[in-house]
Amino acid sequence: MWPNISAAPFLLTGFAGLEAAYHWISILFFAIYVSVFLGNGTLLYLIKDDCHLQEPMYYFLAMLAGTDLTVTVTTMPTVMGVLWVNHREISHRACFSQAYVIHSLSIVESGILLAMAYDRFIAIRSPLRYHSILTNSRVIKIGLGILLRGFVSIVPPILPLYWFPYCRSHVLSHAFCLHQDVMKLACADITFNRLYPVVLVALTFFLDALIILISYILILKTVVGIASREEQAKALNTCVSHISCVLVFYITVIGLTFIHRFGKHAPHVVHITMSYVYFLFPPFMNPIIYSIKTKQIQRSIVLLFSGC
Repeated sequence: MWPNISAAPFLLTGFAGLEAAYHWISILFFAIYVSVFLGNGTLLYLIKDDCHLQEPMYYFLAMLAGTDLTVTVTTMPTVMGVLWVNHREISHRACFSQAYVIHSLSIVESGILLAMAYDRFIAIRSPLRYHSILTNSRVIKIGLGILLRGFVSIVPPILPLYWFPYCRSHVLSHAFCLHQDVMKLACADITFNRLYPVVLVALTFFLDALIILISYILILKTVVGIASREEQAKALNTCVSHISCVLVFYITVIGLTFIHRFGKHAPHVVHITMSYVYFLFPPFMNPIIYSIKTKQIQRSIVLLFSGC
């Protein structure tokens, strides 16, 4: 027993009841993490190295890849630590810092997808003014705004975690720290920490999704007005990759939300699996989607591996 239970470290949890299969689960997770690093790292390298990819659309894609890599780097040490060597202890400060980065980057990713929708909206609605509207300095300002929104908006619910007393069980539900997981262990009034995230999700994820939907309605309206069917198909084809990434991200968000809100009687392993899907599936799929659907990236990959 710890002399001061409030100071005791938190205990991370992998897949409860499947400890005997951790060896095989760890191989799967390691393969996914390596794929995420290779896929997003390759995208960043190509965008930096290939002058044909130095356009606003690809700058936003680089931001998305960088965000996915950072989320992966943040969760990988604790997840693999639990699966490989059953290292479950994590200090309070490390836990709160991990939760802060994870939640901030989730909001950042939503903001980047919104910025990419704006990019496609300008490219199709005002193609002749595209480069004059989305200048390099404006892209940088948009990127900084997205980062500030993500990292500042999540401070209010994370800060109280540092001074809450923790006198209940210190066992967390996942192999990484989440705000909603940690706050339930606090022996304090957590009303603010319950309400603020609901408002924040409404003003970020749901508002971003609504604006993205409206932007694509306007894009579709513009495309329908194009006389040539070939030009219509060409215009829509430039949006396919982004739409696919939006669907991957928001379907996992909605799935995780529904499981937490309405799946109270679902097996615990379902909750855990959905959490991992939310954090690993978009970073895993985004490079694949853009590699398959974007001809410029396909060309750059061919040149890279052919040694040209």
